[in-house]
Amino acid sequence: VNNNKPIINKPLRVSCGGERATVRYVGPVPPTAGLWLGVEWDNADRGKHDGSHEGVQYFTCRHPTGGSFVRPAKVSFGVDYLTAVEQLYQIDTEEVLSEEIPISSKKLEWGRIKERSLETLPSVLLSQCEVNGPGTDGEIRKTTPNVQWLDLSRSLLSCWEHVASITQQLDRLEGLQLSYNRLRLPFDPSALRHAFSSLRVLSLIGCDVTWTQVLQCAPMWPQLEELCVEDNNITELHRPVDVLQMLKTLNLSGNRLVTPVFHLNLLILCLVFIVLLKLMVMLNVCCAGCHTAMFPALKNLNVDHNNISEWRVVDELAKLPSLVQFSCRGNQLISSDGNPKTVNQLLIAKLGQLILLNNCQIHPEDRRGAEIDYIKIFGEEWLKAGGRSQLSTQFTCEHPRYQTLIDKYGAPEEGELKKPEPFALKNQLLKITFVFPDDAERKPIEKKLPASMVIQKVKGLLYRLLKVPATDLKLTYTSLKMVGTEFEIDSDLKTLQFYSIEDGDQVLVRWS
Repeated sequence: VNNNKPIINKPLRVSCGGERATVRYVGPVPPTAGLWLGVEWDNADRGKHDGSHEGVQYFTCRHPTGGSFVRPAKVSFGVDYLTAVEQLYQIDTEEVLSEEIPISSKKLEWGRIKERSLETLPSVLLSQCEVNGPGTDGEIRKTTPNVQWLDLSRSLLSCWEHVASITQQLDRLEGLQLSYNRLRLPFDPSALRHAFSSLRVLSLIGCDVTWTQVLQCAPMWPQLEELCVEDNNITELHRPVDVLQMLKTLNLSGNRLVTPVFHLNLLILCLVFIVLLKLMVMLNVCCAGCHTAMFPALKNLNVDHNNISEWRVVDELAKLPSLVQFSCRGNQLISSDGNPKTVNQLLIAKLGQLILLNNCQIHPEDRRGAEIDYIKIFGEEWLKAGGRSQLSTQFTCEHPRYQTLIDKYGAPEEGELKKPEPFALKNQLLKITFVFPDDAERKPIEKKLPASMVIQKVKGLLYRLLKVPATDLKLTYTSLKMVGTEFEIDSDLKTLQFYSIEDGDQVLVRWS
């Protein structure tokens, strides 16, 4: 009780009208009679206020319109794990057991399970089933003992202790999907290690966590190899101490990472993607061209759609000894000629071990061309910085691989040097084909558009061609490099270049 207003001391999760919320207050809200729940919605747009009513603050929200008062009868408090399993798997066992379930790059094929029963299930998918806890002690181990992959996305679990009470009964669990939950941090993460001792893959998409909170939880996951923290509240990265050392794949796409300020001669190399680190403590100093001893297993890094704008970030990533797959779409890296293709060439040249860039294979001829062009593009700067004699420290810091490429291909001749071209519209025109998958009779339309054109103007062009309101248009695009994959175009204020749309790509146009 606080100021005669009943409140709850433990987090309680509820759902209402398809939305999830955390209960922040239980009690009366005068002048109306009866009991009310004061909730903070996961989706702040669902709310109406900040937890106050007629001048009285009943609870607080992080967002000024993230709160509401609802009647208890209007919400669902969820069900336990065992009840959810019985409800879901008795509805249509044949359909559920015949699906293929991806575990990151792996798949579990349920159709191969001969003896179809809960005891033999390798995967349990309880997304949106409103699981709120484990159920009767010890029954999970008896009911679903062979589960290797568990999906608890959009559940009503409120804390990591509740998650652990489920996973500690699944001895073979390797993959765990916890996306779109709001979990209170554990009081003692190390005490929960046993509950995640076999975990290799963890997905925490859209959980509103920061990197600091990820590191606080990391002692729970001693064997973790793949971590997805896409679409969270991560703006900066700090040094992990004795955690995440077995990580091979890390997905940070859709966050708000920014490039920190660096002391160029004292770069710290102690993070999964070292240069994104905000340098505050100078430890593990590593010279340009060297490899860091930290995170030796990290092979795959995804930083799509962040705010990375400085090439020093890429130079530092070259020091990760095992990095061979890198995805960097939708950032703010630019080249002197303003051409997105040149940006990809620079990425290939700077990251000498890379095999895949933006999910596209780098062939030997691609690497050779990119590295030779890199030598030519910065050859004039190289000569001014000392060339074959004593190179300046600044040039070495800005181009740590340059001397390695000189040793590989030879020094550039003056006649071969490529001088930066001023930005010109003709260098930025992209040939784009608009196709209409829902209108078979409409022929494709081919246009040449500047890479700097914002999607809002693209929709305006389509409105003039189709007479369909821009607000009704839904756009995706496909690339010849990734046949069969559609990429969403979800912001009218971004440019074609932001989405890495290239010459020859197709934009798929649909409308409601």
